[in-house]
Amino acid sequence: MKNIIVTGCNGQLGIAINKLLSQDPEYHLVNTDVAEPGFVKVDKLLDITKVEDVLDFAREVKPYAIINCAAYTAVDAAQTHLDLNYKINAIGPRNLAIAATDQKAKLVHISTDYVFPGDSEKPLTEFDVTGPKSVYGITKLAGENFVKDFADRYFIIRTAWLYGEGKNFVKTMLKLSETHDRLTVVDDQFGSPTSTIELAKAINYLLPTDNYGLFHGTCEGSTIWADFAAEIMKKAGKSTEIVPVSTEEYYKNNSASAPRPHYSILDNYMFRLTTDHMYADWHDALDVYMKTFGYAK
Repeated sequence: MKNIIVTGCNGQLGIAINKLLSQDPEYHLVNTDVAEPGFVKVDKLLDITKVEDVLDFAREVKPYAIINCAAYTAVDAAQTHLDLNYKINAIGPRNLAIAATDQKAKLVHISTDYVFPGDSEKPLTEFDVTGPKSVYGITKLAGENFVKDFADRYFIIRTAWLYGEGKNFVKTMLKLSETHDRLTVVDDQFGSPTSTIELAKAINYLLPTDNYGLFHGTCEGSTIWADFAAEIMKKAGKSTEIVPVSTEEYYKNNSASAPRPHYSILDNYMFRLTTDHMYADWHDALDVYMKTFGYAK
């Protein structure tokens, strides 16, 4: 049986990874996080920002792979917590990469569309030039670079607009619909809503391969936040009206200090070029998600 260390096991993706990979008798998941309790039982409280702790734990577990789902993702708070962001989003992945190399293990690291400036007019491939505008994006790009520098065998997967079990856009919209007849939602930011179920499937596909490198991983198709919200309401049978507003207008009345990407559509180019794995269309993935968790009408 192959041991797999999962960091951030009680985040949205960590939960999805547990649900999928725990069904495979070939794998034994060793779950870590910085606190408990949570949905997933934590086998070890692990601070990935401390290299000696990470190395000691990896030497104890002797992992076949490490899947890093841990990250600081509070985009606005990140603007004023630079050191903490670098610790979690950059130093943490560096430490995991060092440990993976020490144990000759594979490393799966999750990154983000925020590594790009967000002003493109075409879907972004793995070969397009990065240029993050926010602290969150800057530190996530630093994490990518550390993984490339220190890991021998790695898969970096950039994703976007992720939703699963835990706090996310879908659940926020549904919660707000219980007390609001109208909701204002941004209509000038473009991206691809991505289910953690789909991302977990992609990780499971790559894991046993030697097809290392950088990948984009989002559901197929694209939309704007307002239309995504409208689709959620439609599938849930809600009558709440979605009122489109510009980013500038929305943030006049809502505090946000981090710049949001205008364009976050990622092209899963490397998946298409080097594998036969396909992500589901975002409409279909949302349908599966809402039926799975009882949100669909």
